[in-house]
Amino acid sequence: MKKIFKPLLALVFMVLALNGQSQTKLDSLMPIRGFCIGAPAKEDIKDFIKFIDKEFVPRKINTLVLRVDFRYEYETHPELRSENPLTKADIKKLVEACKKANIRLIPQVNLLGHQSWASNVGKLLEVYPQFDETPHVEFPEEYKWPNADGLYCKSYCPLHPEVHEVVFDIVDEIVEVFETDAFHAGMDEVFYIGDDKCPRCSGRDKAELFAGEVTKIRNHLLHSNTELWIWGDRLIDGKTTGIGVWEASMNNTHRAIDMIPKDVVINDWHYVRAVPTAAYFAVKGFRVVSCPWRYGHVATAQVRDMVSGRQNSTPQTGENFHGMMQTIWTSPRRFMDQFYGKEDPAQERGGNVPDCFRELFDTIGELEE
Repeated sequence: MKKIFKPLLALVFMVLALNGQSQTKLDSLMPIRGFCIGAPAKEDIKDFIKFIDKEFVPRKINTLVLRVDFRYEYETHPELRSENPLTKADIKKLVEACKKANIRLIPQVNLLGHQSWASNVGKLLEVYPQFDETPHVEFPEEYKWPNADGLYCKSYCPLHPEVHEVVFDIVDEIVEVFETDAFHAGMDEVFYIGDDKCPRCSGRDKAELFAGEVTKIRNHLLHSNTELWIWGDRLIDGKTTGIGVWEASMNNTHRAIDMIPKDVVINDWHYVRAVPTAAYFAVKGFRVVSCPWRYGHVATAQVRDMVSGRQNSTPQTGENFHGMMQTIWTSPRRFMDQFYGKEDPAQERGGNVPDCFRELFDTIGELEE
């Protein structure tokens, strides 16, 4: 019996060791394998969980960012609940599904910018209009870009004395219900900051204002050992790099990169070409996650650059090349329907979002070979 048992035990250990080596290899080359999308509607939670089990798990996706904003039944500020909000029970279904799949679940609530969309004000400024950085800018009946007011999305004033009492209640509540150790604050495409007509911000350095808000949020989260994630576009000089106003900053917030804590995780999104700014963030001392959207060739190039950065940099910098995360800007229902052919694939500005998903994670999967 012993003669049979010992070789069998050795075989078991060898299989476990090989599996461990395979997983370690993928983790060492691509620690973050992420997916970002809006939180599903109540009626779509069951199908979304099935999608997690069927499509995320075999692709070894290990991070899921869900954009929640005010689509939750907040107890601290019920006045900020959007229409048909998710309940605590709804969120717990997603939490348990991600635990089962070994996926890190991170909620997002847009802070600072993206407090409106087109001609519609967001819930925070609807309920608390005094927080508006630019109350003098009125919403047009028909929104067009560009426009005379430079209106893309409204921002809250980061120096308003009462704004953080409200938004930090929301942040704390969503972090708790998600049982998470990370929070995504958005903070992309902030066009309104340090407005000349703001009684608090006028004349102040826009980089210092942006850095101050990032630092304030990070310091608040630090009390609960929660990591801060943000989009990286406002930290890139749009003029010097030629990247422009959307994927980089043209209002001088880029200098904030040297003013914010290095433990903030940067999500570096580029959708049309694989601009190699991940190296910039890594050299500056930040962990960086590259984010494609709709073009598979862009996602593949970003994977290549990410792996090259980890392998060819010094140990101090290499570990900052943190991984990949696809961003999705349709609802989970629409994305799933496109993915399974129930709706025409998203031909958004020439791209195909489901195909980008497949190509991205197929490319990442090849790293194990």
